[in-house]
Amino acid sequence: RAAGKYILLINPDTIVKEDTFTTMLSFFESNREVGMAGCKVLNSDGTLQLACRRGFPGPWTSFTKVMRLSTLFPKSKLFARYNLTFLDENQTYEVDAISGAFMFMRREVYEKIGGFDQQFFMYGEDLDLCFRAQQAGFKVYYVHSTEIIHYKGESTKRSSLDETSMFYKAMHLFVKKHFSSSFLVEVILQFAIIIRKLIAFVNIYRLILFSMVMDFLIFSGAMFFAEKIYRTPHWQGFPEDVKPWVFIIPAIIQLLISSVSGSYKRNSLSVLKISISLIYGILFLSALTFFLKQFAFSRAILLITYAFLFVLYPLWRIIFKVKFKVGLISRTGKQKTLIVGSGEKTLELVNKLKTSVTNLYQVVGIVALSRKSFDAFANNIKVLGTLENIRKVIVENSIARVIFSSDEVSFNQIFSVVSSCQGENVEFMVAGSDMDYLVGKSSVTMLENIPLLTVEYNISSFIHKFTKAVFDKAFSAFILLLIYPFLYFFAKITNKRSETLDFVLNVPKVFWGGRSFVGPKDSSFYDELYVGKKGLTGLWYTENLDSSDKEEAKKLDIFYAKNQNIWLDIEILGKAFAKMIFNAE
Repeated sequence: RAAGKYILLINPDTIVKEDTFTTMLSFFESNREVGMAGCKVLNSDGTLQLACRRGFPGPWTSFTKVMRLSTLFPKSKLFARYNLTFLDENQTYEVDAISGAFMFMRREVYEKIGGFDQQFFMYGEDLDLCFRAQQAGFKVYYVHSTEIIHYKGESTKRSSLDETSMFYKAMHLFVKKHFSSSFLVEVILQFAIIIRKLIAFVNIYRLILFSMVMDFLIFSGAMFFAEKIYRTPHWQGFPEDVKPWVFIIPAIIQLLISSVSGSYKRNSLSVLKISISLIYGILFLSALTFFLKQFAFSRAILLITYAFLFVLYPLWRIIFKVKFKVGLISRTGKQKTLIVGSGEKTLELVNKLKTSVTNLYQVVGIVALSRKSFDAFANNIKVLGTLENIRKVIVENSIARVIFSSDEVSFNQIFSVVSSCQGENVEFMVAGSDMDYLVGKSSVTMLENIPLLTVEYNISSFIHKFTKAVFDKAFSAFILLLIYPFLYFFAKITNKRSETLDFVLNVPKVFWGGRSFVGPKDSSFYDELYVGKKGLTGLWYTENLDSSDKEEAKKLDIFYAKNQNIWLDIEILGKAFAKMIFNAE
């Protein structure tokens, strides 16, 4: 339907500068031999999106891409021909191909070459279009003087497509169509698909795989030592004909039981669930020996093995959590957030972020547009700097997310900041008109205020209140019987205090119903909204809350009340214990 002299093919998940179209039009008017051109394309963290200037994937280029030689030698003209990383991104030059996210072309080019080849479904269609344009006598250029932000990958995130397989199949189709693909090239590309899938699988599930390997080795080792410990003159150990399977098969059975019970997660190491799975495991394996008596060599070995496991399985997880910060996740997803803007709109945005109960934003402060706008903000909001020194502010405050007020900050200013902050691993978001939503990573987050009294929170439901009360009674009774007396007398004798001691000494309040193990710190109500009994610990402790920030405390308490369940309580307790141990060290 386009009727203009030029055609622009652009992805919907992009943000364009005010001068992008005029800059590109001027470039075409000044360079008549150019048929297609793309501008600089940035990722959401400000880094260059490599696909915006590429070489054609011929046999050698495909080989270097697949074997990752282009990644190992990014400055080599020999190995980095696919993404042209040896070229300066801040210069304009002719290239083989540009990105399909932004393809600016003369209408005559599109009409002459007949548009896209429908053999390409996803990936490769832009390469093919550029190749045919050059065959028709038109030049393809990369233009550095303007830029867009492209939130890459959303099309595949919203579908069941395997993007790795699609990418390499597209490469194979391109090579086959234009370079008379040989059998060797086809083998290389198919091999690449398998290897990339394997790497992607290992990367996604690396914590699960590592946990399973650790548990398998510990189980086998525990059974091996249990055999050595239990040997007597009357029993010399397992028969040789069942080794090593007698160490391997029970370990595999325990792994399966742990997996079914949900002990292995992609981003966490659960001490509680692995302990529960061990109870299932010992019951199942003990019962199994009654049915398979030919393998029931010694149930005592099984008991000794599980005595080791009940210590070692939780122990290595706690060590990795405390020492190496592995498997620690935050249910709140809080990230340090910086707001960029000036005036009333920015204040409105800050208030909406602080009162949001669906998403938690730790607003560290504001970056003003200039020094003159410092006075526009209330005294309780920190103004950390201006656009001139925003990178320094981001680094010094470990900022993870920057949100621009689009009503007060121009897109040119936004792009300037994004470009200057390359490599800082920051997510940049834009608050939409009237501050009702945020745009970032191609997701839209609504910021409407939810009337607190109209929301049914978990903390008020019968089943959650009942399970929470039962857990508080049972766990506090356990601590009072086995731990409290010793720590109570220790505190009296030594007069020493610590976070752990204070926690244990307050357990009687939980047993008698005055407190809960997990809950808000200071108040059980906000207006008429009930957020739970005061807790010995809670998100206010595990999330390193600034004690003077009452708004942040309220936000965390409401988040907890809304999402409370027994597993969240146990997770918070586990993180609290880990923090207490770490602080004690």
